[in-house]
This record gives sequence, structure tokens and C-alpha cells, in this order.
Amino acid sequence: MRIPLTIILFLFLSGALLSQTKYFIYFKDKGADAKRLNKSSQIYLQAEKLLTQESIERRKQVMGDDYITYDDLPVNDAYVKSIESFGVKIIHRLKWFNAVSCYLNDEQTKQIQSLPFVKNIEAVRSFKRSEPVEESLNIQPVLQKTNSLLDYGPSFTQNNLSEIPIIHDFGITGEGVIVGLLDTGFRRNHPALQSVFVNAEKDFINNDNNTANENDSENQLSQDSHGTAVLSIIGGNAPGKLLGPAFKSKYVLAKTEDLRWERNIEEDNYAAALEWMESQGVHITSSSLGYSEFDVGQISYTYSQMDGKTTKVAQSANYAFERGVTTITSAGNEGSKPWRYITSPADAFEIISVGAVNYLNNLASFSSKGPSADGRIKPELVAQGTEIVYAISGTSNYAIDSKTNRGMGSGTSYSAPIVAGIAALLKSAFPHLTNKQIRQIMIEAGDNVASPNNERGYGLISAKRAISYPNINYVNGQPVINKAFILNGGINENTLKIYIREVNQNFVEATMTKRNSYSYTYSIPQSLINKNIEFYFTYSGNNGQNYREPQTNYFRFKYGSLVVDNILTDVKSSDKIPSEFKLEQNYPNPFNPVTNINYSVSEPTFVTLKIYDFLGREISTLVNEYKQPGTYNSQFSIRNSQLSSGVYIYTLKAGNFVQSKKMILLK
Repeated sequence: MRIPLTIILFLFLSGALLSQTKYFIYFKDKGADAKRLNKSSQIYLQAEKLLTQESIERRKQVMGDDYITYDDLPVNDAYVKSIESFGVKIIHRLKWFNAVSCYLNDEQTKQIQSLPFVKNIEAVRSFKRSEPVEESLNIQPVLQKTNSLLDYGPSFTQNNLSEIPIIHDFGITGEGVIVGLLDTGFRRNHPALQSVFVNAEKDFINNDNNTANENDSENQLSQDSHGTAVLSIIGGNAPGKLLGPAFKSKYVLAKTEDLRWERNIEEDNYAAALEWMESQGVHITSSSLGYSEFDVGQISYTYSQMDGKTTKVAQSANYAFERGVTTITSAGNEGSKPWRYITSPADAFEIISVGAVNYLNNLASFSSKGPSADGRIKPELVAQGTEIVYAISGTSNYAIDSKTNRGMGSGTSYSAPIVAGIAALLKSAFPHLTNKQIRQIMIEAGDNVASPNNERGYGLISAKRAISYPNINYVNGQPVINKAFILNGGINENTLKIYIREVNQNFVEATMTKRNSYSYTYSIPQSLINKNIEFYFTYSGNNGQNYREPQTNYFRFKYGSLVVDNILTDVKSSDKIPSEFKLEQNYPNPFNPVTNINYSVSEPTFVTLKIYDFLGREISTLVNEYKQPGTYNSQFSIRNSQLSSGVYIYTLKAGNFVQSKKMILLK
């Protein structure tokens, strides 16, 4: 077989690069101008200009007016120019890590390490991605359901398993939501993708704005085929062939995986892409990338490092979540392999990692399993990940088995975009939802929520349950309950009632206000300020049947929070019931401006978590409430404070348990 000249040239150039190693160069600071986070400073204004208005508005939902942190300040230009003076070409600037990535030889490494502003130099690791798998069940075809308003064709099964069609029937299609996808590339000339609206796209391999195949070597390896498939699964719009859950959402696309390097991806590509996507205003990101094992001769991460804070890809996901992004990723296809477990970034703390089931809701054998190395339940959710219909890049065809009329794609990389699409539907239905609310509601919408495990997590996601789950927002300081009623034929709104009370008091019947064609609101009265509240709903359907939600017990809400719990399952605020009370060391440590504190509660009790200076003066109260058993995370931020560098103490009190640890603030 003749090898194209372009591939020969690529291999030649690749060999030249192999004489160098790709490194992260970390800086000690961001320059003199960044020592104080001053909103009127030039560097602050420069950081703000890097964000779209959509990004700023999303950040404000979770960060308030302090939506620029020290981590958001750009890498210092003078430092970068000094590095470049050694003949070094910068690949990526990573503001969240205060680092750049580049190729260095041994001599350059020694010279740069001696620079006074360089903190340390670390090799960039290259991950081996989880490949799609083939797992056919040879089952009979399932035909399009006739009472759906839209024609899904053979993609009906993958949508219907998660109750997406009924949500589309109510006009909820992902409109108004921006979704970011990180993958191998995207070719959008397929009929299913021609109506997809793309806000922005960027190639982090070739450093341009074209995410489709660009040369013969990429064409030979079908570089953009996987990303094209993923985009079609979530956003495809070809009636009678393929409909994605979020076919009216807007998309931001990042090409991060270079298949020419033995199907590997360098972790700086992912980190740079996620930083960029966040700045573009995405509400949701989805990656079908799972990183675990490495090529021979490379430094490998181990399972013990799948702890949510070690790999750069997990750290990047954590940074994005802190800024209001709902992060979703595939769990990995390692379930039947020696590795077996989830692959990073599925281990990130607040990410929703997605496993795979078949059309019967049985776990796919290849689906990676949990827990994370630090004991959190993984994956969080599952969706159909076998026999998936998708668009075939470079053609007008679909991956459909002509004998069974079913799709031909299998892998958690194909179940993740379904879950991401449902998150987009939820955000579209209720734009006020924060990413923390979306994550909690999505978990509540699993079919295994009362007994989660490390194979299915909280279970099969249902779009209907997610949209129907009540949520809270505040209007002029007053909490408002929002509730969608998703029922074929609709409800008799004259019969709709909410019953609400302070815990252990009598229920009061009240009416709700219509918000739109499918949802209603109720403003919690002043008499319930600062109370623990329980509520439920009753109504009749236009089908003549009577309903109560939830069917048993009540929903619960604590004034001042944004979380609605179902009393039966509220221990899900943790991923397992710990055997003992425990206070973890904060991370990062030293820190500036934000650090995380994890703690475990082994039995129901009142919990306080407080910060003190070294003289014992109270600085902040992070937690002061009754907690169910579970593992929790709190954040301590020095934004808007005048705290100086030094040692601080944080103390957990839970019943008779008291424990303190030290942490270091370094400005």
C-alpha cells in the first residue's frame, strides 16, 4: 500500500519533535499587578475582556459580582516572552494553572528552571482514550412510537429509554442553552447537522478555527468521525432518521484529540479547551474522553490517583464547575478490561460521569465502574450506550443496522451526549438553574436513586423526571418554588394545589401561578422565612386520573438554600454513608483565593464548620446546619476579604466529634 506523502512528512516532523519533551512551565505569580485583585486594574479588565457576556452572566449565578478570581487573571506576558527568548514556542497558555505548555530540550529545561519567576516544570502527560466498542444484542427492531409529535426514526429507542420524546412534545428542545463538546473533530456537512448552530469552534491540535479534517493524514485516520457522531447524538436534527435531545441548543466545539498519535491526547489540550469553552459562555460541557493508561515509556497515572484532584483534566473540570459550568463526561469503556474502573476526568468532584446500558436498561459489560479512588460513587448516571444511531462523518449515511433497524454505535462516549442533552433540556426549561441545582436534580432523576451503586450510580436518567422535579429560585429575595407537570394530555390546572408547612406543623393548601404551558410557581410566604419546609402537590390530569407528587412523603427545602430534597433519598448529598466522622485536609493547600474542605458525617447530627485565624478569632462559618449521613464538600474563599498570608485553622464539630486542621493562605 502506498503511504500518502503528507503522512510521511507528518511522521518525519513527529520524529523531530520526539527529541523534545512537552512540559508545563508553572509560574510563581501573575506579575506585580496581580498581587491584589483590584477590579479597576488593567489585568482585571484584561481578564474580564476574555469572557463573553454569556460567560459573565453564568458566573454571576454562582459567584455573584466577584466573578473574576485570581485564577482567571491571564498568564504574565513578560514571563511568556522570557520563555520564548530561549527559542521556545508556546503551545497553550493556561490561566487557571498559571502555566504554559511547550516543547523543551534538556538544555532549555535547565535554563528555564533557573528563572526567578518559574515555580516548577512538569512533563505533560499523554492519555490513551477509551475507544468505542462493538456490543450487538441481535434483537428485534423497535418501531417509531406513533403518538410522539416528532419523527425520530430508528433513533427513537435511545431517546425514549430516557423519556425524551414527551419533553420535546411540550416544546422543550434545548433552546437558549450553549453546550460545549470536546472531541476528535466535527464535520458538519452531514444532513443531520446542517441546522446545528455553532457559536464558536477551535482546533487545539492545529491551532486554528477549523474542527473538521484539514489534511490527508487526518482524512486517512477519520480524525473527525467520533466527534461528528457525538454531535449528531446530542444535537442532530434529521426527522425520520435521527433527532438529538438538544437539537435546538447552540454549540461550542473543541478539537482536542490527535488520532495520529496512536489515539492519544495530551492533557494540556483538554485543559486549554475547557478554559476557552468556559470563556465562551457554555452552560454545559460534555467530553467523550476517558484517560487512564499510557503508552509504554510514559509516566502513568494509577487508579489511586483517580481521586478528583490529581489529573489535569479533572482539575480543569473542577475549575469549570466552580465557574458555573455543568460538566459531563463518559465513565469509560474499561468495565471488561484489567483497568475496570472509571477514567479521568470522570473522577472530578462535581462532574456527572455517565455509564452505559442497553435498550432494556441492563448494564453494558464494557461500562467502567466505580468508585473513585477516594470512595465516591461512580458513575453518577447511565443512559443507553449500545446500538446508538449516529451520523457517519464524510457521508450522508447513518450508523444503522439494516436487519434490525437499530444503531451500530456502542460506548459510554455515546451515552454521555444523551445525558448532556437532558441537562440542556433542563436548563432550557428553567434558565435560572445553577449547575449545582442541575447536578442535584439530574441525580434525583435516576431510577436507582434510593440505592445507588458503583455500576449504575443513581441509575438511568429520565428527562421527564428531571424536568418534573421541583426547583427553587429567589425573586427579590423571596424563594419561589417552580414545578413542571409533564403528563400526556396535560393537567386540569383548576385542580392543582400545593400543600406546604414548616416541619412538624400542619399543612396549608395553596394555589400556584401559571408560568408557561407546562410549569407553575409558588412564592413561599414570609411566615416561613428561615424555616425547614415540606411540601407536596396534588392535581388531576385531563385523562381523569388523580395524582400526588411525590407519591409518598414530601419534598423538603431549607430557607436560604437552592436544594429541594426528597425525604426518601436526601442522604444522596453524599455518595456513600461513611463509617465514621472525619475531617479531610483542605485542597489546594497552600491556597489563593479558594480552597475545598471535605468532611464525613456518619450519623444524623448538627454540624458546624468554622474558620479561625491562628489567634483563635473566628473568620467565617461555612456550615451551621443539621446534616444527614454523607460526605460533603465546602469551599472557603478569601474574595472581598483583607486576610493576609499565614496559617489558619478550620474546625469541624458534629455532635460530640471535634477535629481541627491547619491550612495556609499564600498571597
